[in-house]
Amino acid sequence: MKYNIRGTTLQVADIELDEGESVYTEAGGMAWMSPNIDMETNTMGGIMKGLGRMFAGESLFMATYTCNKGTGMISFANEFPGKIIPMELNEGENIIAQRDAFMCAESTVGMEMHFRKKLGAGLFGGEGFIMQRLSGPGTAFIEIAGEITKYTLKGGQMLKVDPGYIGMFEPSVEFDVTRVKGVKNIFFGGEGLFLATLKGPGDVWLQSMPLSNLAGRLNRYMPKG
Repeated sequence: MKYNIRGTTLQVADIELDEGESVYTEAGGMAWMSPNIDMETNTMGGIMKGLGRMFAGESLFMATYTCNKGTGMISFANEFPGKIIPMELNEGENIIAQRDAFMCAESTVGMEMHFRKKLGAGLFGGEGFIMQRLSGPGTAFIEIAGEITKYTLKGGQMLKVDPGYIGMFEPSVEFDVTRVKGVKNIFFGGEGLFLATLKGPGDVWLQSMPLSNLAGRLNRYMPKG
């Protein structure tokens, strides 16, 4: 499989498949493709795994696209302004991504719901409670909203982040959500009730435009009826 990411704020992933190679995506995720690509829709692992994917922001049914002869081409487009990150995962290698970050992947890549271990803060922290775990081998394509800032945290190094800005991180990074301290900070700080703590070692990808923030801004201009 070969691929090319093009564009700036609304990117496209062009994927070239040889005969017999496959990629899968959520239902309705494909933009365009060559005529020698076959499509098959199923729950990929059964209803329970499909329901798990729904909680992680994806669809119950997934679509698998396979090249039936020669060399085929299939393209996937960003659903929102941002970046597409290709992650080439080795056997047994994992990555944790925000809810609804998955775009598409080779058929060998596993995708499942990822729960935080500490449910209390996660339940009230909103974003960050239910995430996605992608496992290799194979290449997966992740959608991140806005621009990307990548940090490589050393062992014990910490970063406090509004949970909505977390796009993706390695499993070696410890992730927790805690309540903001101080009554004035809670009611007048304007940063929400919760902050996420990321503790290294490992890589962290932050996004500059959480979709919840964008939706809130746009809602101000929507007609009320």
